[in-house]
Amino acid sequence: MAFTFLTTLIFCILVPLSLFIFTKSKTTSKTSTKLPKSYPIFGSFFAIVKNRDRFVQWSSEIVISTPNLTFPLHRGRGHWIIYTANPANVQHLLKDNFHNYEKGNFFKVNLRDFLGDGIFNSDGQTWKFQRQVASHEFNTKSLRKFVVNVVDSELSERLIPILRKAAVEKTVIDFQDILQRFAFDNICKIAFGYDPGYLSASLPKEKFAVAFEMAVKLSTERFISFTPLIWKIKKAINVGSEKQLKIAIGEIHTFAKKIIREKKQELEHKSSLESVDLLSRFLSSGHSDEDFITDIVISFILAGRDTTSAALTWFFWLLSDRGEVENEILREINGTSEASSVYDEVKDMVYTHATICESMRLYPPVPTDSKEAIGDDVLPDGTAVKKGMRVLYHPYAMGRVEKVWGKDWAEFRPTRWLERAAGVDGKWSFVNRDSFTYPVFQAGPRICLGKEMAFLQMKRVIAGVLQQFRVVAAAETEPVYVADMTAKMKGGFPVRIEERN
Repeated sequence: MAFTFLTTLIFCILVPLSLFIFTKSKTTSKTSTKLPKSYPIFGSFFAIVKNRDRFVQWSSEIVISTPNLTFPLHRGRGHWIIYTANPANVQHLLKDNFHNYEKGNFFKVNLRDFLGDGIFNSDGQTWKFQRQVASHEFNTKSLRKFVVNVVDSELSERLIPILRKAAVEKTVIDFQDILQRFAFDNICKIAFGYDPGYLSASLPKEKFAVAFEMAVKLSTERFISFTPLIWKIKKAINVGSEKQLKIAIGEIHTFAKKIIREKKQELEHKSSLESVDLLSRFLSSGHSDEDFITDIVISFILAGRDTTSAALTWFFWLLSDRGEVENEILREINGTSEASSVYDEVKDMVYTHATICESMRLYPPVPTDSKEAIGDDVLPDGTAVKKGMRVLYHPYAMGRVEKVWGKDWAEFRPTRWLERAAGVDGKWSFVNRDSFTYPVFQAGPRICLGKEMAFLQMKRVIAGVLQQFRVVAAAETEPVYVADMTAKMKGGFPVRIEERN
């Protein structure tokens, strides 16, 4: 007991010291892709701290350099994580041996205050029940119609006017912020039937949105903490970041329950559920427990808040200096029949679909994800997994594996997803990749329920924006890819907007 306390004390003292040392001694030399050194007690802690600002890239470089695309990382004090970019391992993890791998205590402990037992923070029967309820609702045509109406309204009434104003005034705007606001309004309308007006012309600091942003930021800090004991102590005595987190989560839950009560009253006078939000659907299907509904709806807001905006941000950056790709997308958009339905229109945007997939291959919205083993196991490549160990699969690295994507893997080439159909017209047809080689939307039983909804939203935004404007990157340097729960551009995405003739 005394040894454990002493070890923890030493670790807590050396962590801030190490952070100071590595902050002060920056280097421009290329990071080695050799397996990091591991020391007794501390493991590879020092290498992790040194590369903390580019951890996704660093771990990607290492895993790609290994023969079986897998390596174990000792994070200190006996905690090991297995990193893998091996599709066979991913299939084993997410499908073949699904029941041996759960979200696990690491996720649950870090996110329980924020997400409770919501679908993205639960396992077993709790997860299965929520998945069944949500799956039924996501597969209804009326919900898809509602999503289209929400996206088109936000696009025409808010996003397009803001871009037109920026074009006329020739101002530089942060397109990442604009797209995040757009996505937040969308997902709140879809999930709650509530419009926060976050993308209103004044770009307000809407209270619910600010609280949500704060909760995500501070929950992420728990994940990257090298000594979880510190945040747990701060929570116990209610100080610092944990006090801020408690306030933010309190505001979110208070607001959510207020909306739920109002929605219950509204539904008592509603005769039809045609084209209504997810909250109304859950309540009308007999699920009235406020805590259950709050957890599941907040989980969906978290899932939809930054993923589509992150994907679109990197998409528009990649497009900004690739005129030939942009022109091909415009030809496809302009060739769509005005008489076609929304679903036919989106289905026919094959080249645009390929471009989105190629963008997410290089810059996935969620660069890594992990599961925890509930029993001893051996991965298909022979890697041993002990009970309680986390296995992390790495979509960012998997999009950079040469033997999967070819020697030109670093090139942004949408046609790698396409082939020309036989015949005179020679139209493109989409060539899909299996979800274990390209797990951007997860795979297996936990595959993203909102995948088709996300593609629908992104294509509608791309078509709506590109028909009227060119998005020109204002900075000449490549943006820095950073990740908390989702990927972002460090410092935002400054752009100039130009109207098309």
